[in-house]
Amino acid sequence: MDPTQIHLAAVLGPDPTLFETLIAHLMSTSNDQRSHAESIFNLAKQSSPDALSLKLLHLLASSPHLEARAMAAVLLRRILTRSSSSDDDANRFLWPRLTADTQSAIKSMLLVSVQREEAKSIAKKLCDTVSELASGIVPENNWPELLPFMFQCVSSENARLQESAFLIFAQLSQFIGELLVPYVKELHGVFMNCLMNSSSADVRIAALNAVISFIQCLSSSGDRDRFQDLLPAMMRTLTEALNGGEEATAQEALELLIELAGTEPRFLRRQLVDVVGSMLQIAEAGTLEEGTRHLAIEFVVTLAEARERAPGMMRKLPQFISRLFGVLMKMLEDVEDDPAWHSANVEDEDAGETSNYIVGQECLDRLSIALGGNTVVPVASELLPAYLAAPEWQRRHAAMIALAQIAEGCSKVMAKNLEQVMNMVLSSFVDPNPRVRWAAINAIGQLSTDLGPDLQEKHHQRVFPALAAAMDDYQNPRVQDHGYLNIADNLHNTRAARAEAHAASAVLNFCENCKPEILTPYLDGLVGKLLILLQNGKQMVQEGALTALASVADASQDDFQKYYDPVMPYLKAILVNATDKSNRMLRAKAMECVSLVGMAVGKEKFKDDAKQVMELLVSLQDSQMEADDPITSYMLQAWARLCKCLGQDFLPYMNFVMPQLIRSANLKPDVTITSADSDNDIEDSDDESMETITLGDKRIGIKTSVLEEKATACNMLCCYADELKEGFYPWTDQVAPIMVPLLKFYFHEEVRRAAVSAMPELLRSAKLAVAKGLAPGRNESYVKQLSDYIIPALVEALHKEPDIDISASMLDSLNECLQICGPLLDESQVRSIVDEIKQVITASSSRKANRAERSKAEDFDAEEGELLKEENEQEEEVFDQVGEILGTLIKIFKGAFLPFFDELTSYLTPMWGKDKTPEERRIAICIFDDIAEHCREAAVRYYDTYLPFLLEACNDENSDVRQAAVYGLGVCAEFGGSVFKPLVGEALSRLNVIMQDPNALLPENVMAYDNAVSALGKICQFHRDRIDSAQCGWLGLVDYLCVNLANVELVASIFRSDRELLGPNDQYLPKIIAVFAEVLCAGKDLATEQTAIRMANLLRQLQRTLPPEALASTWSSLQPQQQLALQSILSS
Repeated sequence: MDPTQIHLAAVLGPDPTLFETLIAHLMSTSNDQRSHAESIFNLAKQSSPDALSLKLLHLLASSPHLEARAMAAVLLRRILTRSSSSDDDANRFLWPRLTADTQSAIKSMLLVSVQREEAKSIAKKLCDTVSELASGIVPENNWPELLPFMFQCVSSENARLQESAFLIFAQLSQFIGELLVPYVKELHGVFMNCLMNSSSADVRIAALNAVISFIQCLSSSGDRDRFQDLLPAMMRTLTEALNGGEEATAQEALELLIELAGTEPRFLRRQLVDVVGSMLQIAEAGTLEEGTRHLAIEFVVTLAEARERAPGMMRKLPQFISRLFGVLMKMLEDVEDDPAWHSANVEDEDAGETSNYIVGQECLDRLSIALGGNTVVPVASELLPAYLAAPEWQRRHAAMIALAQIAEGCSKVMAKNLEQVMNMVLSSFVDPNPRVRWAAINAIGQLSTDLGPDLQEKHHQRVFPALAAAMDDYQNPRVQDHGYLNIADNLHNTRAARAEAHAASAVLNFCENCKPEILTPYLDGLVGKLLILLQNGKQMVQEGALTALASVADASQDDFQKYYDPVMPYLKAILVNATDKSNRMLRAKAMECVSLVGMAVGKEKFKDDAKQVMELLVSLQDSQMEADDPITSYMLQAWARLCKCLGQDFLPYMNFVMPQLIRSANLKPDVTITSADSDNDIEDSDDESMETITLGDKRIGIKTSVLEEKATACNMLCCYADELKEGFYPWTDQVAPIMVPLLKFYFHEEVRRAAVSAMPELLRSAKLAVAKGLAPGRNESYVKQLSDYIIPALVEALHKEPDIDISASMLDSLNECLQICGPLLDESQVRSIVDEIKQVITASSSRKANRAERSKAEDFDAEEGELLKEENEQEEEVFDQVGEILGTLIKIFKGAFLPFFDELTSYLTPMWGKDKTPEERRIAICIFDDIAEHCREAAVRYYDTYLPFLLEACNDENSDVRQAAVYGLGVCAEFGGSVFKPLVGEALSRLNVIMQDPNALLPENVMAYDNAVSALGKICQFHRDRIDSAQCGWLGLVDYLCVNLANVELVASIFRSDRELLGPNDQYLPKIIAVFAEVLCAGKDLATEQTAIRMANLLRQLQRTLPPEALASTWSSLQPQQQLALQSILSS
């Protein structure tokens, strides 16, 4: 027999010590020992699942060693339950392979172990195993003993058994809650009894966990309401823990209540005042631990954020919002004037900031976004003046930080009070305390982003001088520039570092929303000051100056040309000389600045320096850089900017750029997965770029720095493909297999966005290269092959995309791909696109319906209405892209697309309804317009259905809808033939309403007016027999022609066939001749050569047929140069 089989037989034999040794080796720190144990264990799973399961059960029940029992419980859960659908998991899922006797023994022994296990940590793992096993077999009634056993446990006097039963109830509520609903009455009694009467804090917490989990699983509001009377008892669990000084228990209770606030906020509604009041009391209690107070605040903020489930509910409690705001302001005061902050070293950026301060900042931001400006700004306006007037610098500092934090959520309301806001901030620029000045400059930077560009346009005269003065604050460089600085020799000099710095950072924010014409008058002063800072010996100040200078160049564009010559030598000097490890960030910032300056001034100005800069970058890239060197990311972006600046001249450098870019784009996400209750906490890692999330029983750690480098690289690849077009072709075969799978890279949105944007660029590059003969040995079949790879992947990714905004981008990208390669699609590919469009419309309509339900909530208010409106505008972007895709498919396939259109009519027809938004109606009309225009006679069969909608929409209140409708009317007039003729009278009537509207030529209406005149012309051209001269409104047509010559070809065509255009007694002749003269004198600017010849022939015809005196009178009304031009044309 094989030695391994002999070993396995011994391990599974009667001697329990051998099996316990195997389990111990599974936990060994020795890789060899652990690997050998794993191979034996896996062999046991495959060949002896019954024996293995029973051995684990025996170990769980009888081993005196805690670690062995704990491991047995974990292994049982892993082998007996299905936690995912992966192949690996399916292979290790043993339950279906066990005999009925083994299954029965496992169920029985697990319940016995629950009764006997004394160790709390192992009991919890046992409960996890029981719950997960039950979730798979209870629905088939394969464990009828379980629920009676649990009810028996919760009714016993044994606190440990009660706790275990509640832990199982809580998990079953999550897994198979619907099966517990019939026991609502019994569970209510059990929960009430234990919450009110149990003397054990652990039991009360477990009961609280169970009741909250059960409430969450109830789909009926009526069932949830039956548990309303439990809420005081649930809150009592918290208050008793606090009164007894058991803050760890209180924090557990708070965490559970926070979960309830986020998932079922309406459950709290009837007792909202009492619950929120209690939480604010905890938040205000300075004697409690910070962690407890922070959790109470988290509860209230979470409740405010639960707007999808309880819209507007918290805004009904303004007195509590004011109290919470006050608590958060008090927390912002908890900042110390740490000397390290003045040193301005990067590691001391947050020196003096406490956990209270950090929580206060974060919660103010979240609260303002959740509640909106109409609720938050009045509260802030009441509190902030007192803070600004306070003698303590911490309070003045808190006021500035608060303004910056609430700006994003309150931007609309703050924009209406911009003068008052700016007075507050700018007055703090001259505060005697440097930390307050720093906070004021920080506020300007944030407000510039959130309130721009209004702030820049209205207040640049005040802000630029204030920032310039701050950059002169040499005694406080942390204010001068927000960056990094080496520790200086003494406190006086190092204070200079903080104060100079932040002003340069604020210049960056302010310039981002600045139009060049606003920035230009200040450039001399700004660039001059930044060059002085660039020569400062302090690295942190130099870094900030480089960032600000890059932003100024980017914002001013061509206007930066005059500063190029003095600036560029400094930048190149830093690139050449900043070679020490301590100067890495300085060099990276210089790289960024050089590339942005190059883009601003353009290729001609930059080309002489470009070669030297690129050679420097090449040598840098060839050097051995450390993994954490920030230059890598900056270099990727700098190369892409240089490419945009130099265009095709950049191609020789692509061989240097692409290998690093490919490596970075290929980076795998650095993910660590541990058990949620593992003692090895990912968060204990020293790596600040490691972020963690908890999903179910797993804790997932993701290294964000890796993801950010990958996202940067993907964006840069997209930039190169966009800029170089066919020049990028040599890399399409390498890049496509990297980027296409990233359409479903759910770890990082920016990576997905870059992949989405890259799809049409890759196709365009390949198509142009083939068309221009730059792809030797390849023809259209290569483009087809690439299209067959990209388009189905894009459609599949769209189906799974969770983000609405990215879905809209995917639709836009798909439309571009279709415009490039649409004719290469086969029928099955068109079918998959159409099916996905049906899914997109259905999902979007469902989301809108859910929002409509939210609007019926009793606390729904105007602020919530604004937020819903913004969400629905996202949906309109999705619908807009759907319309674009259908338009592209219709243009490509014409009549062949009509069977697909027939399938889509049930999805599209509802969009014409009066209950839909104007944008939805416009999109629906445009789709029909495309059908009518590109399918022509084949589309006539749809006229009976859609023309009544179209005629009604001609007089819609919305000008965009009118414009689309009258355009479609013109198309139907042109191609509708006899089907359109009966509708000519009504069509003319509808068009007349538009053309006679006194506001018809206002900017918002003129496009609809233009299309109406064009439609009128087409009716005259194709259905002249159905109208008389008086009805046709020639004068309107001629008057229109005098102000807009866009339809001159159409009128020339009508005029050739219809002399009535001249009106009674030729009264319109002077206007028509004047228009013809203007068009012909303009050469090819206003008409094609063919139209100009047609017009000249018409003039010759008039010359022959009209009375000489009529012609002479008309001639005299023309300008001399027009007379000469027409004489020349007529005589030739």
